[in-house]
Amino acid sequence: MLSSFYMNWQHVFKLDPDRPIGDEALHEVCMSGTDAILVGGSSGVTFDNTVDLLSRIRRYEVPCALELTDPDAAVPGFDGYFVPMVLNTPDSEWLIGRQAEALTGFGHLMPWDLMAGEAYLVLNADCTAARVSGAQADLSAEQAVAYAQLADRLMRVPVLYLEYSGAYGDMALVRSVRQSLQQAQLFYGGGIRTPEQAREAAQAAHTVVVGNVVYDDLQAALLTVPAVKSSAKEQDHVF
Repeated sequence: MLSSFYMNWQHVFKLDPDRPIGDEALHEVCMSGTDAILVGGSSGVTFDNTVDLLSRIRRYEVPCALELTDPDAAVPGFDGYFVPMVLNTPDSEWLIGRQAEALTGFGHLMPWDLMAGEAYLVLNADCTAARVSGAQADLSAEQAVAYAQLADRLMRVPVLYLEYSGAYGDMALVRSVRQSLQQAQLFYGGGIRTPEQAREAAQAAHTVVVGNVVYDDLQAALLTVPAVKSSAKEQDHVF
């Protein structure tokens, strides 16, 4: 498998190893028609709870990837791995420091053919990711585009993730960022609770990530899958 394992993803469910999910709910998520399950979280992610969640997801055929936010939670057996880097933080630990620390002594063991860099723009100051990383989340559309171009054209990071976790984002900003990209795939995550929001996000970004609503309103979460898929088909027909 090449590091472009994510390229055909339109809809993704994101599950947090630190948040409980029952077997029945997990079954519905994995059988929903989503393109993949992304495992990751901003806090409380450990080797043990990541292994436990992966083993349960592996009962199904849905692809499953891990965000490597903590080297202690680097679990083998995923279909792919993302290495997040927070672009809009003044703390270099979250841009490159933790990543270099994780590779020290272990770089020769990493499955490089299954890994992809993931540049984050954290745009909700109240979310855990912003608090943990110290991200300067109050960006204008012009500033967000500048960061996006830096990641896309200078750093050549293959995935740019706009993170609004817990809040529905500014879709005009998301569209502006997408239009500025030349090679990076744009992931959007944050605040999606309805099919209408999912459709709008799918029209603005390449890949829509749905997370918190899985735990709050499972049936609403499941409805986002056909909403994203139908939006993608409409765009394919138009273009």
